[in-house]
Amino acid sequence: MDMTEEFKAAGFGPADILIPKEGTVLEKWCVVACDQYTSEPAYWEETERIVGDAPSALRLILPELYLEQAGAEERIGSIRQTMDRYLAEGVFAALPQALILTRRTQADGKVRTGLVGAVDLERYDYAAGSATLIRATEGTVLERIPPRVRVRENAPLELPHIMLLIDDKKRSVIEPLAEKRAQYQKLYDTELIQNGGKIEGYLIDPADYPALAAAFGALADPEGFSKRYGKPSDEALLFAVGDGNHSLATAKACYEALKREQGGRAKDSPARYALAEVVNLHDPALEFEAIHRVVFGVDPAHLLSELEQALGAVPGRGEGQSFTCLYQGNRRALTVPHPQANLAVGTLQGFLDGYLAAFGGRVDYIHGAEAAERLSEEPGCIGFLLPDMGKEELFPTVILDGALPRKTFSMGHAWDKRYYLEARRIR
Repeated sequence: MDMTEEFKAAGFGPADILIPKEGTVLEKWCVVACDQYTSEPAYWEETERIVGDAPSALRLILPELYLEQAGAEERIGSIRQTMDRYLAEGVFAALPQALILTRRTQADGKVRTGLVGAVDLERYDYAAGSATLIRATEGTVLERIPPRVRVRENAPLELPHIMLLIDDKKRSVIEPLAEKRAQYQKLYDTELIQNGGKIEGYLIDPADYPALAAAFGALADPEGFSKRYGKPSDEALLFAVGDGNHSLATAKACYEALKREQGGRAKDSPARYALAEVVNLHDPALEFEAIHRVVFGVDPAHLLSELEQALGAVPGRGEGQSFTCLYQGNRRALTVPHPQANLAVGTLQGFLDGYLAAFGGRVDYIHGAEAAERLSEEPGCIGFLLPDMGKEELFPTVILDGALPRKTFSMGHAWDKRYYLEARRIR
């Protein structure tokens, strides 16, 4: 069992966490989330060079760049073997029923504070329109789950890049713990490669668990929720998935498969839980940025012509929804006066889905305008720069309208994403 009784109502609590043992070179151990730099092999090649033969989380994860490439199954097999070897060789130190306070100093110097623990998959549903305590913030692409299941289903360990958000304007949950961090045992403190800044971790004193569980409970209070959002109290939302939406959906899919196989016994399995980091939406370091689109293998002129006709888009910026098109050195602003979705990303994505189904091509979701601009210079490519979404819009939109269009926003630059460090047994 991975969660104490006092945290069950919150659906998030302490877990049996593993961290690299003392003496591990943490700077080589920690690598960025696997769903970053999916069109930039040079990034992962440089990460390989930096890590070398040192023990590293890089050997325990599959960068999504390689997910659909030849050799993926061999990589997955190697991951499982390395997990078994690291466990047998005592690479990890165990922290039973632990919660870890994290302090991530980003490359820009801003500090983001989080809380690492386990989320109860019984309290989570990624289906659109769900009313569970833990919900997806964006549409889940079901076709993206099976390849990820192949990585997780027989693995003995999980490593988290999932980040859950709480709408805690009063700063009542994580911030009181951060103020006490000097009283806690420091577990790790390391620089992060590839412009990742640095990360510190502190072991929360179990004496603070009751107050923390009560703070979560107050935030999820049905009457308070109903008053804040004008929705029925039985639809209370406590955690919105900020990063790692498909990773958490994969954990859920694996757990549901286990329930079909084992029945009621599965509820006592460690696979019922997933390791994640909770961050306050109102953390000043947390910034939302648009996720841009680059389409590969198309005729940019034809795509733009079809877009203008399908959406009634006009040149320039005006009333409606605007975005910027990039291709082979060209840069054009377009406005859709009568959009088909609430956000520009939804209007554009709806068109792209139809266009690619009809004419072929492939879309990738790019973190950072510079990367999108660079990729759009290649022949047969066209990029779209989208406007940022205000983070204060997140919870009301998810609660009132359901999940956002997929890949609507990113919490910071790619290099600010969560780096793998902690692990947990799931078998």
